[in-house]
Amino acid sequence: MSEWLGYVRPDGTVGARNLVLILSGTLYANNLCRHVSEMIYGSVSIEHPLGRTQVAPDLRLTRKFLSGTGANPNVGAVVIIDHFREENCTAEDIANDISPTGKLIATVNIRYDGGYVNALDKALHYAADFTRQLSNQRREPVPVSKLLFGVNCGTSDTTSGLSSNVATGMTSDKIIAQGGRTILAETTEWMGAEPWFMERAENDEIRKQITDAIAHMEARALASGEDIRGSQPTGDNILGGLSSIEEKSMGATKKAGTKSKIVGYLDICDRPGDKSGLYVMYGPGHGGESISSIAAAGSQVLVFSTGGGHTISHPIMPTIKVTGNRNSYEAMKDTVDLDVSGILHDEITMEQGGEMVYDEVMATASGRLTKSEVFMDHNGFAIHRIGVSI
Repeated sequence: MSEWLGYVRPDGTVGARNLVLILSGTLYANNLCRHVSEMIYGSVSIEHPLGRTQVAPDLRLTRKFLSGTGANPNVGAVVIIDHFREENCTAEDIANDISPTGKLIATVNIRYDGGYVNALDKALHYAADFTRQLSNQRREPVPVSKLLFGVNCGTSDTTSGLSSNVATGMTSDKIIAQGGRTILAETTEWMGAEPWFMERAENDEIRKQITDAIAHMEARALASGEDIRGSQPTGDNILGGLSSIEEKSMGATKKAGTKSKIVGYLDICDRPGDKSGLYVMYGPGHGGESISSIAAAGSQVLVFSTGGGHTISHPIMPTIKVTGNRNSYEAMKDTVDLDVSGILHDEITMEQGGEMVYDEVMATASGRLTKSEVFMDHNGFAIHRIGVSI
């Protein structure tokens, strides 16, 4: 497939979904957001425990996550619900951040709109009207160059770096060869693979940014009394047969493919430039925080490669779970979308496995639902934190 079917937005980006997002600005608006989304067809709510009493750097980061999520091309309209006013992270602040996209936006404030019931009524009317307007839109054929592809992995085992991660990397290379872009995050999973990884960088500036990012992440962990290189792999990785962080990282970075250059380094949630290629993003190995930062950067579809099986799925970014472990697929076939274990059983070639992943990505971008979407299981939103609550 050299094109996919998407929803063209006013700013020229293209959505793989056409969602009405009910976005919580703070912990205390979560329940209202959930009630609205339960009553409005085609809507999804995003809830979180933050947005209040955070140190300034964390409040800025919370706003960055929320604004980026609302600006994602998969969102056709957004209703932002606030509880009161947290200076520099109000519903109006978030709306202003999103407004350059040209999408439909409304804000509701529980206190200023007269309490819970009145705010619920107002939010429902906005969401219902937006849903009707979005229903007039139709998918259009667009080139692969309009795709920003996300890659991530979790519950990795020995099959990951030998099959599903490699097949995902081949998909990334194919998308980039057609003018698309890919984001790879999880800085903790670059450790131990630095020489191979940095050979992919387009220039010395990017190589230095990668080195500095790894050092910064490790220093943060050490400051908390945690030695990442001694505590990784995690318990589930060890059960899956991974013996060291180097082995884990060499497998994890295979999601980046082998043919494409790293053309840019991104801070967490930053949007990449228009240049085709691979972008690497600073961030933790925590699955929810990692995929949420990729979604906030604008990715429309993500492949989550998993050896042991996983249920993670982002609320607005279709999350395709791929495994190369046949036992894991049989155990979790209701949530894992694609089985490429035939690679390790000599039933298919690596190239065929890559084509399977690529075809799944194109079909999903064009409207095919992931298994988690069918179950409305959206458990993968989380915001990264820097400091303590105050």
